Amino acid sequence: MNEYINLDEKNIEEEHICCAIGDPKHQDGVDKKKEWIKSKLKDGHVFRKLNARGKIFIEYEPIETAWVPIIGKNYMHIYCLWVAGSFKGKGIGKELLEYAIEDAKKKKMSGVCTLVSQKKKPFIGDKKFFEHYGFKVVDTINDYELMTLQFDDKETPKFSDSARKMEIDSQDFTIYYSNECPYVEYEVKELSDYAKDNGIKLNFVKIDSLEKAKNTPCVFNNWANFYKGKFVSNTILNANAFEKLIK
Repeated sequence: MNEYINLDEKNIEEEHICCAIGDPKHQDGVDKKKEWIKSKLKDGHVFRKLNARGKIFIEYEPIETAWVPIIGKNYMHIYCLWVAGSFKGKGIGKELLEYAIEDAKKKKMSGVCTLVSQKKKPFIGDKKFFEHYGFKVVDTINDYELMTLQFDDKETPKFSDSARKMEIDSQDFTIYYSNECPYVEYEVKELSDYAKDNGIKLNFVKIDSLEKAKNTPCVFNNWANFYKGKFVSNTILNANAFEKLIK
């Protein structure tokens, strides 16, 4: 039987958070991610992981307090469900998802929702996986989709009006990011140094509050790239990837 751990105030300092496991360069990002989780525990935030050294976890919380530009009532929002490497194909993803679904039911919620895409994208859920468990698309922006598993016939969540813009006023390359992901701090520093060394104008907008998260001008999931006012992608960039993209 698989053993799982839910992070809480007592164990979060000693437990790894899966994503950037074993990579010293991301330690600052890991520390900030843990601080973010601790600040969200009071909102009902759940980070549940397999008790093993690997990237195997699910992370979710009520949609009202979730840092995503999705609005709704009494739904649980899944930020991320990740089973990597040799742990794939062993039913762990199923167990993690079923835990979240049962947790939402115990809390008398109306359903569970998550972000997916028509074509596979980094850090975005696998649409086919969620379809297998009865999730259905309820809202769409470009090829990004909001899926829900409904427990009753109440109103479903939807993307906020701000998210539908998918554009900003600035023509400079602009990156929106948050500490929901432990990878971002290192890449922000690397990109900042690269831009400075090469005389490139690069703007960063940190999402550091629920209000900002609910009102981002795009489908947001930790990181969003804009260029010449238009949304480009949600791919987290390092210096090499940024250089290729702007060329």
